[in-house]
Amino acid sequence: MAIGRRAFVASGLAAMASPAVARGAAGALPQVTLRLHHAASSVSCTHVNFLAPWARQVETQTGGRIRIEIFPSMQLGGQPAELFDQVCERTADLVVVMPSSTPGRFPKIETFELPFVPSARALVSSKALQDFAAEHLADEFRAVHPICFCCADRGVLHAPRPVPTLAELKDMRLDAPTRFAAASLQALGARPVPVPPGQLAYAVRSGVLDGCLVAWDMVPPLKLDSLLKAHTDFADWSLGTATFALLMNKPAYEKLPADLKKVLDDNSGQLAAGMAGSMWDLQASLVAAAADRRGEVMTTLGPDMLAPWRKATEPVIAAFVGEMKSRKVDGMKLIAGARTLLAKYAGEPEPQPLPRPVQASPSSATETGSVPPPKPAAPAAPAGTANAAPAPSPAPKVAPSPKFTIRARPSPGSTSTAAAPPVPPNPSAIAAPSPAHPPVAAPAAKVAPAVAAPPTTLDIPL
Repeated sequence: MAIGRRAFVASGLAAMASPAVARGAAGALPQVTLRLHHAASSVSCTHVNFLAPWARQVETQTGGRIRIEIFPSMQLGGQPAELFDQVCERTADLVVVMPSSTPGRFPKIETFELPFVPSARALVSSKALQDFAAEHLADEFRAVHPICFCCADRGVLHAPRPVPTLAELKDMRLDAPTRFAAASLQALGARPVPVPPGQLAYAVRSGVLDGCLVAWDMVPPLKLDSLLKAHTDFADWSLGTATFALLMNKPAYEKLPADLKKVLDDNSGQLAAGMAGSMWDLQASLVAAAADRRGEVMTTLGPDMLAPWRKATEPVIAAFVGEMKSRKVDGMKLIAGARTLLAKYAGEPEPQPLPRPVQASPSSATETGSVPPPKPAAPAAPAGTANAAPAPSPAPKVAPSPKFTIRARPSPGSTSTAAAPPVPPNPSAIAAPSPAHPPVAAPAAKVAPAVAAPPTTLDIPL
């Protein structure tokens, strides 16, 4: 049967229109825009190497149906300590909070901020904390939908001189990031002096502070690398660290379609915690290696040197257990659980630098701040030297003292002595933090000045 001209034209137009109809149907799928608010700057390591890649990953896996706008540097208003309330009230859909910025409000998570409880590696502590949260923190964070929990890099004592023994630490005026870190310094004979992070450099220059207990990644943005030339680290365990949580508004999560929930779930938990922990460990290696290359004094106290430090900080542990008892919680059980989980992840391999710097692109998560362009590639090696081994890092300066040794941080359980940690294979893979805006931090709660000897009772604000 012959097909009339009009019928042929009509069928052709229908065929041409079908792709447009399909595109229209795809565009009709529900799309969601989420606002992520945090206190770090847009060029901080936390933003560039964790939050932005995580947001892009979610966007890509949802085919753009979830769009995440990132607001760094508290651009939606308020103070870092208000971020938890902001996500509950949906001022933001997602936030990064530092629970200890509101002391006593989230007491169980502070188990990982006790002296010599967290690992010296952020990746190990972050993975352990994520499991710990699933078992112990549901009640503290029941008002929100947690994406992940993580620990920052270990605290290092940065000062004008090495601090290998408690005698050198006595009466030093030091800043600390959390209330238990401040209490630990007091127990060790130092004088905790809380200072806002942005004023640390001025406080050191003006003589208000002698030094601080700060993670390596905070040294460049706080401009401490030009002021404090001696760094005392601790093998295996950390004298102090800070915990963080990436949280989502619960109703916002519950309203999502099932397939979008699954994408968020697939990018939550251990995956996100591992991203954060690896980011901090890599940045710590870069900053420590830079300090070593500048010839600064790098001191790492091995397990055999830490016995008096651990003994002196026992009252801090006791104070935490007493606080938990007043809340009808078994504090010793929390500590034992944390240590079991830390041992579980102690064998995690060291993270390796990314093959190229993480950078923003027009198709990536929307960010209100700018991300710096990638650094130019290193010049090519001369002909005939393509396979030459890289020049070794200069040996660190050793302060003459028979009381301690200069050693690299060994893996958990190791007591071997080694050279200072080498520069990672590709330092350009990790963006340097901005000196203008430090990552999430809050001044430590005030702690009473130390007495002449390490006290048996500590002034820990509740």
